[in-house]
Amino acid sequence: MRLFIAEKPSLGRAIAAALPGQQKREDGCVYVGDTVVTWCIGHLLEQAEPDAYDPAFKQWSFNTLPIVPDQWQYQTKRQTAKQLAVVRRLVKQADQLIHAGDPDREGQLLVDEVLHFLNVPKSKLDRTQRCLINDLNPSAVKRALDNLQPNRDFQPLSVSALARARADWLYGINLTRAVTLGGRNAGYQGVLSVGRVQTPVLGLVVERDRAIDAFTRRPYYEVWAQLQTKTGEHFAAQWQPSEACEAWLDDDGRNLSRPLAEHVMKTVQGQDGEITTASATTSNQNAPLLPSLSHLQMDANKVFGFSAQRVLDLAQSLYEKHQAITYPRSDCRYLPNEHHAQADQVTTAIRASLSSLNDHRLDAAWSQLNLRQKSRAWNDAKVGAHHAIIPTGKTVKRLSEDEAKIYYLVSRAYVAQFLPAWQRREQKVELRLAGGLFRAQAKQTLEAGWKVLFPSKNDDAETTLPTVHKGDSVHCDQADIREKETQPPKPFTEATLLAAMTGISRFVADTELKKVLKETDGLGTEATRASILEVLFKRGFLRRQGKAVHATEAGQALINALPESLTLPDRTARWESILSDIASGEAAYDTLMQPLIGELQNLIGTLRSWQPAGLAGLGKPPRRGRRKPARGKATQGRRRKAG
Repeated sequence: MRLFIAEKPSLGRAIAAALPGQQKREDGCVYVGDTVVTWCIGHLLEQAEPDAYDPAFKQWSFNTLPIVPDQWQYQTKRQTAKQLAVVRRLVKQADQLIHAGDPDREGQLLVDEVLHFLNVPKSKLDRTQRCLINDLNPSAVKRALDNLQPNRDFQPLSVSALARARADWLYGINLTRAVTLGGRNAGYQGVLSVGRVQTPVLGLVVERDRAIDAFTRRPYYEVWAQLQTKTGEHFAAQWQPSEACEAWLDDDGRNLSRPLAEHVMKTVQGQDGEITTASATTSNQNAPLLPSLSHLQMDANKVFGFSAQRVLDLAQSLYEKHQAITYPRSDCRYLPNEHHAQADQVTTAIRASLSSLNDHRLDAAWSQLNLRQKSRAWNDAKVGAHHAIIPTGKTVKRLSEDEAKIYYLVSRAYVAQFLPAWQRREQKVELRLAGGLFRAQAKQTLEAGWKVLFPSKNDDAETTLPTVHKGDSVHCDQADIREKETQPPKPFTEATLLAAMTGISRFVADTELKKVLKETDGLGTEATRASILEVLFKRGFLRRQGKAVHATEAGQALINALPESLTLPDRTARWESILSDIASGEAAYDTLMQPLIGELQNLIGTLRSWQPAGLAGLGKPPRRGRRKPARGKATQGRRRKAG
């Protein structure tokens, strides 16, 4: 018997559908002739808690730190134990195993760890094959089934994922215990969780809050000239301070001196000027790419104020319960080229599903659809383990109000791919007036195209300038001063915090580390970012104020007290560099693990005498009868996979 082990049920069903022969469905598997297809449900196993290694570890004490297992143990996840039993039975019966996890390092580990946990004989492991599928289109699945490869060729990927999972376990378990013990000594009630990802995320918010608190508002002054062309048309242009004014400017080039502004205003009033530059350009802007999970979460937070976890839950329901959208835990914004052939089916389903909305923007879009148009979103080279989130070809009617909102966001991104480009006209004019440089610019939409589906509050601010040419004269009828005020940095929202996590390289000073982070997923993964934020909210380190996200007093005190190395995202870059080398076979498992163990010993030694300030009286004691958590979800080191 030949046995395929897929990463999730949807992939298992796609494999079964692509195999020749009659299907016979049973609990947890599908029989197709002499082949059986079964599946995991994300990770069927989880790393054992410390007290599984030694009962003494149940008590949190510096005397037992650092905890470093000699032989790593895994245990069955309670909620997936039934499916693991199915896989166990079929693996024993099978003559040939085929690994069909996602084609990335986490997908490689997810099935490999099950095979090792089940003690599959080495001879059978050596003959195990690998099936690489990143597109559930039947033709793509069939091609993958015809191109099986030896699973042993992909073991470096598995080792890389294993190293990251165990490193995160060591880091989170040991530092959470050490920091919590130090917090208790300082009078903090509860768990002070520390993780490679969650702590730098908290650090980002604390740093932003500091910048807001330290900000001092200052007035600045713009000078605007009201101008008339020789044909009698009017427009306004803003004064651009020169280098001679540098002593009165801030770092952003804004004039802080009212007397200087008054001098310029008086100087230019009633004067004639000359146009030095005049341009008008037309540009076409294509539709935004399709959403990954993070981009969907950002969009939903901006439009509806949904939390990242709420969006993930709704998207998972649309995928699992309604089969209305494709796999939601994707980090990709592109589609395989083959998917373009489904455009008619998908857009028809969207139109039927959203017919009750009476949305005038959608109504205007349907008449402009060009289903032959292929946007940049279709690109085989950009598709990884999963493709972008899009609607399926299934018409859905019974969605909850919030499910419908997420379905709408996914749908409009797809529909936009078949609409005309957003065509804009931009005018720029520069002129000299009494020796000073003045500038005017205007933007105007010529054809809304896909933009009709993405209205913004700036859409009504469009203006035009009169047609002028270089050398034309203008007259300044009058000038005025507009007093404005410098604004503090904006607090994070969940949308901007997710953007910061995905683009974390912007917050790293080291050039080499910045380069590494640009090539990675950033902080966390698509599937873990929501849970990371929820951990920080639930543990009382972050709080919501409307859409804004701020650090609590406890969150601020924790970051202020921790060694700086624990609060920066630099560690992720260093780890990712090593993990990439492990995945390519250029480095070994111990290249990451041995230095980490040494670093933990040093950090724990330092934290023994740690005296955190500002934590006394904060936090909440754990409830009686509940086991103290050993680590936050963000430190478990692996993505939660489902579906």
